[in-house]
Amino acid sequence: MALGLLDEQGAAMIPYHRASGSHPVLAGTRAVVATRSRFAEDRPAMAVEQGIDQYVILGAGLDSFAYRSELGSLVRVFEVDAPATQQWKREKLSAAGIDPVGDLTFVSLDLRDEPIVDRLGAAGFSTARPAFVSWLGVSFYLDADSVAAALAGLSSMVPGSELVMDYVLPPELRDEGGQTYSGFAMPVAESSGEPWKSAFTPAAMERLLSENGFEAVEHVGQRDCIEPSLWQRSDALQPIGLWMAARAVRRGA
Repeated sequence: MALGLLDEQGAAMIPYHRASGSHPVLAGTRAVVATRSRFAEDRPAMAVEQGIDQYVILGAGLDSFAYRSELGSLVRVFEVDAPATQQWKREKLSAAGIDPVGDLTFVSLDLRDEPIVDRLGAAGFSTARPAFVSWLGVSFYLDADSVAAALAGLSSMVPGSELVMDYVLPPELRDEGGQTYSGFAMPVAESSGEPWKSAFTPAAMERLLSENGFEAVEHVGQRDCIEPSLWQRSDALQPIGLWMAARAVRRGA
């Protein structure tokens, strides 16, 4: 499925990754993306058991949940992203003949410019029922005020709604692996026009969530996102202390 969505330049990168997979940035990126996605996608299954049937993916990009997960047939998925990114993805999906597993709605918006729940409601999202929201790989590209504004845009969700998001730790809380990775990755991100703009301590993120009506349930580092046995390996895929995932629940009135 991923190959079907990649253009020629992207497909050409796969042999490079295989040949240079031990590089700290390449290995670190694979580990971060895989572990945070595993953590986030385990939670909707639990939410469905509790009766939640709406799944919102903020900054969806090329997220493939709606096209590969059996859980996609049990929830209505809302993919939220910038209009240009979404149009590009839809063209790629169409060209590759990839269809969603279940009910999927695209919602185009800029997280910095419009209340999220209002726009979701206009697209058919039920504002009267709880939902599960996944927000991965986005917060550190926004400044702290924009992160706060996005969370404020979710604050009108009904009690019982759940959010999983990730955030980057400030330098003083990163371990050696995290510092090495950020030393390589931050200049690359900046040169491509997407600099890292924010970092939070777990305490600061917890306050921000609380200010917007969410109670933090847990903050999980990369090592604890997956089964410990999966880190018993000799290759370059090792956990680093750079990133955290926060899971929070919308409080009652």
